[in-house]
Amino acid sequence: MSAKYLNTLMVLVGLVLLSIAADMTHAQASPESVRDTRKRPNIVMAFADDWGRYARAYAAFEGSKSLNHLIDTPNFDRIAKEGVIFKNAFVPVPSCTPCRSSILSGRYFWQTGMGAILLGSWDDSIPTYPLELEKAGYHIGHTYKVWSPGRPYDAPYGAERTRYQSAGRSFNSFSQVATRLAPEMGVAKAKESLLDETRQNFKSFLNARPDGDPFCYWWGPTNTHRTWTQGSGNSLWSLNPDDLKGRLPAFLPDVHEVREDICDYLGEVLAVDAGLGVLLDELEKIGELDNTLVVVSGDHGIPGIPRGKCNLYDIGTEVALLARWPKKIAPGRVVDDFVNLMDLAPTFLEAAGVPKPEGMTARSLMPVLESKASGQIDPTRTFVVTGRETHFPSARDGNLPYPQRAIRTKDFLYIHNFEPDRWPMGNPRGLDDPDTPTPPYEELRDTTFTAYPDLDASPTKAWMVTNRNDESVREAYELGFGKRPQEELFDLRVDPDQVRNIADNSEYQDTRARLAEQLLEILREQEDPRIVEEPIRFENPPYTEYEGPKRLK
Repeated sequence: MSAKYLNTLMVLVGLVLLSIAADMTHAQASPESVRDTRKRPNIVMAFADDWGRYARAYAAFEGSKSLNHLIDTPNFDRIAKEGVIFKNAFVPVPSCTPCRSSILSGRYFWQTGMGAILLGSWDDSIPTYPLELEKAGYHIGHTYKVWSPGRPYDAPYGAERTRYQSAGRSFNSFSQVATRLAPEMGVAKAKESLLDETRQNFKSFLNARPDGDPFCYWWGPTNTHRTWTQGSGNSLWSLNPDDLKGRLPAFLPDVHEVREDICDYLGEVLAVDAGLGVLLDELEKIGELDNTLVVVSGDHGIPGIPRGKCNLYDIGTEVALLARWPKKIAPGRVVDDFVNLMDLAPTFLEAAGVPKPEGMTARSLMPVLESKASGQIDPTRTFVVTGRETHFPSARDGNLPYPQRAIRTKDFLYIHNFEPDRWPMGNPRGLDDPDTPTPPYEELRDTTFTAYPDLDASPTKAWMVTNRNDESVREAYELGFGKRPQEELFDLRVDPDQVRNIADNSEYQDTRARLAEQLLEILREQEDPRIVEEPIRFENPPYTEYEGPKRLK
């Protein structure tokens, strides 16, 4: 080979190597290039406290009397239009901490140790999806509530270490703060200031991630939890309580006080929708929206409303569930499959390509998300199992757990109450005696622990207790506060509000027996302490050692 030819070859090789090096340098320096080549999606979970299933998108599946016809939720609806909406999503347990324990760990709540009760503690040996994602290279973080009032706060998500809340947490008191600011700056600017707090908190999380790393973020507003400013649904969101007339479920008195209470709650739902819009906007600005699996849901139903939160009826356990991820989810899909929210943990891990840890009993929803079809996708997803143990336990004052388990199918809800002699909403503090003096309305409205402490204080609770001896209120009061039989069965085809218990009806005995056996079999398989333990852990300390309201501070 001639020297001239060799020199030419060496020059060409050098140029090729320089070109490759330049391309590599550009790829490392350009976030856009990193995003284009990265396969792992970002994951954003918008998870509102006590939200239930209130979004305009759900009105399409409900009767004309649905409350969802009264509200406009453009951001929830955008997720449904550009992704998938689930018609049958349920929480594993309608109580904050145990529900979140289940969702974060992908286990039934009774499989999470002390995480199974509201005021429990977290067992660090239990893997959770965010910490598994962090091990796999994800930047993780959260704002507002993830896991509480369990201790330590937000432990399954990294606790204080992964909190991004430098702009504050006023959003959690949306109606109170906006009402206070409105006289000085106007309603629109007052609301915008709270939305900007969410924006700045989210941006601080995004700015902290290592360049190009995928991220996992949890936005957990609590403004839909009690309390909120009375009349704020109208003053902040122009919702009219009178529009709710004739739309309330059969177990609630259709009176102004109750209508206004729920109207104010719907206003807080609209605030959550606006906050979701902020997250979507920021994701679009950084070019990450279409590479992000966005999931929207909540931890159970409406608080302070009888048969809602802390109950296994639909108004307590049924929730919204919407997801958007253009790379995997075809737009505009409506799914009938029954989903337990604990299925989200393995779903997020599979989406990220991270192995499911041992002990995670839930099933990934990825096959359902990736399907192009609507309707029933997985033929095995035809039911969910829900349950409940302790909310505010105190063995000293007789407020023992009210243990329940239920199975919900398309047509039926079957509930087993293990201790029917106990009060489902907690100790009545003597109000089961008609001669007991009624506490002041204001105390019942503002103080959860005056009576029935498993039901949050609210105007609805106060009105119903105050009027409990009125003949026109008595039936609704008993449905909400009274003791319940060991078995309850509801035919949802003719009783969507679930007020007529047919467990003793001879025409339904085959259905009752079949659902009871199916439920019992699942509880045995999943080693529910209520079925497989003696003594039962939930009946004894530390599960029954609640020291009083001061522990919530």
